[in-house]
Amino acid sequence: MKSLRNRLVLLLIVAIVTVVALATFAASRVLQPPLPEATVEPVARQLHFLANLIESDRQVAIALGVKLQDTPAEGVEITPMSRFLSRALEKTGTARTVVVSQAPGTPMVVASVQLGADEWVVAEISDPRPPPGRWWALGGWIFLIVLGSAAISIFAASKIIKPLQLLEDAIDRIGSDGVLAAIPETGSGEVRATAQALNKLSARLKSAMESRMRLVAAAGHDLRTPMTRMRLRAEFVPDDEEREKWFADLEELDAIADSAIRLVREEVGGDTLEAVHLDPLVHEIVDELLQLGYKVTPPSHVSLPVAVGPFALKRALRNLIINAATHGRGARIELAREGELAVVRIRDEGPGIPEELLEHVFEPFFRVDVARRKTMPGAGLGLAIAKEIIERFGGTITIANSKEPKGLIQTISLPLARDENSR
Repeated sequence: MKSLRNRLVLLLIVAIVTVVALATFAASRVLQPPLPEATVEPVARQLHFLANLIESDRQVAIALGVKLQDTPAEGVEITPMSRFLSRALEKTGTARTVVVSQAPGTPMVVASVQLGADEWVVAEISDPRPPPGRWWALGGWIFLIVLGSAAISIFAASKIIKPLQLLEDAIDRIGSDGVLAAIPETGSGEVRATAQALNKLSARLKSAMESRMRLVAAAGHDLRTPMTRMRLRAEFVPDDEEREKWFADLEELDAIADSAIRLVREEVGGDTLEAVHLDPLVHEIVDELLQLGYKVTPPSHVSLPVAVGPFALKRALRNLIINAATHGRGARIELAREGELAVVRIRDEGPGIPEELLEHVFEPFFRVDVARRKTMPGAGLGLAIAKEIIERFGGTITIANSKEPKGLIQTISLPLARDENSR
């Protein structure tokens, strides 16, 4: 009930039902039937007239069609009506014994008024009771009101929130490049205006993204020429120690330029998705890093097929494992299947990251300790590139501090793919 659409539907249903209920109540007050005294007392006077006619001139009464019987009319007695009519007879004349009955299967109601010990005058009277099945009729009336109100409310709410739904759908269709997909500019004036605004925003975002990518890529490429000149000049530095410092700084600049270019390629590039098993892919990365001297513990074998770009995912996982092995004194990898997700956890035993800095770890060029920049390799773009790749394949990545033992836990979750045609 938290969504705006459901709230609008509920509000409209309550409003419509309330209005109809008030209108029905007002109509029932205005169109209500006459009071019982206005209908029963005239019947009582007629019965008094028939009884008096028989007592004064029996032959004339019989000739006029008045029915006399030795017993009350057959049928089931309607006790409440008998009492009500008895009181009406007492109020309008002499008190008399009366029995109101109805024969099974007939709609007629008969009043039997006692004249003597074995004599009853019998007359048909109108039935003042509500019609049978009135509760079913009332229930059907209420059901139709609620059903009609719900249908109208849902339709009206859908029309009201259509521009908001358009915004939600547009957000869901944002591509990996952060740009909105084109939205059809159709519908009501408000919907068309919303679609036009979103399309203009999308065009501006795309232009800004492309401009940024071109700027970063151009800067990365343009750095190569002065760095090459600086490297040539460093060759002629006479002091060996000073020359090595120059080369170290140039290597770091080169790594930063390469990482920036790779980040641009990952954001604008599109990999062809393939069904790939994570198990052999991760073991391939582990074997490669072990040969390079990194301390890495391989995972147990688990079949986890995912739909990804294999080369891009390998690059992302390699960045994350190297990050753990370099900064965390070794990496321990775990593979698991959790529901519809393939999960890769990379644990290390390093010092961890302060909690207040965890939300910044995926920012480009992020460093926990800027003072360690000279002693620890890397340009600070590995995590940013890995996050870009993993999210492009519909996955998520989180980094958290491990409580016991110390260190970091990097958790990568990817949607499982069908095992068919996976390699």
